[in-house]
Amino acid sequence: MRYTKDHSAEIDRLKNEIQTADAIVIGAGAGLSTAAGFTYSGERLNKYFADFVQKYGFGDMYSGGFYPFDTPEEMWAYWSRYIYINRYMDMDNGTYKALFELVKDKDYFVITTNVDHLFQKAGFDKKRLFYTQGDYGLWQCSEPCHQKTYDNEETVRAMFEQQKDMRVPTELIPHCPVCSKPMTMNLRSDDKFVQDEGWYAAAERCEDFMQSRGGQHILFWELGVGMNTPVIIKYPFWQSTSENPKAVYACVNFGEAYAPPQIRQKSICINGDISEVLKKLY
Repeated sequence: MRYTKDHSAEIDRLKNEIQTADAIVIGAGAGLSTAAGFTYSGERLNKYFADFVQKYGFGDMYSGGFYPFDTPEEMWAYWSRYIYINRYMDMDNGTYKALFELVKDKDYFVITTNVDHLFQKAGFDKKRLFYTQGDYGLWQCSEPCHQKTYDNEETVRAMFEQQKDMRVPTELIPHCPVCSKPMTMNLRSDDKFVQDEGWYAAAERCEDFMQSRGGQHILFWELGVGMNTPVIIKYPFWQSTSENPKAVYACVNFGEAYAPPQIRQKSICINGDISEVLKKLY
């Protein structure tokens, strides 16, 4: 059920919940990173991928990631740029930092489908983060022949710096150290996604956080979560709010702020720019 209330009143309610909640569970989707300036089309696309846009007509970075390039040299030229600007380049407009300042002294945990590492860059405790869908900074075997991931920063930076004519040097193309098959991104897109030891450890910490704080005054705070994968954040937040008499659900999203009727009276829905809302809260 979508509904609109006075923004200032809802922001005041949310501010009060942040201050008084025993614990805060943040659920973050792509809309949060978009608000931070990490857009996948428009100016950033044309700035960093003008040659690929001219050759293939890509309308956004995401679409280009699925293109069947003729050679691995060209594919990794594209992906190394993609990874570099969305994982290793610093350009947050202050959105994540404002969020961190709001919760840094609270008992918090973050569940996110984002893979850009922006939470840790802003200061969030790694032990309080669960990246459910992978990380741009990790590679895995494309088979995969084993359940392990590998840091890619050094090679990605070399690819970014040394590529020429939309190709990387052949010697930089990554291969699995176990079976020698091509490496690929550690991003959940099919049943080959590797959930390594770090993934399971984060999942366990998340579960422990939820279990140990059952019945407390918990704020389930959703930021920029759409309906692509609602079973990861949105539906569990709704259910947890419904089951806990002391819980409150908050949704901040541009054009997609809503809650089901079962928890409407326990919900704060703000339809607006996330960055601007966080500035007002901060």
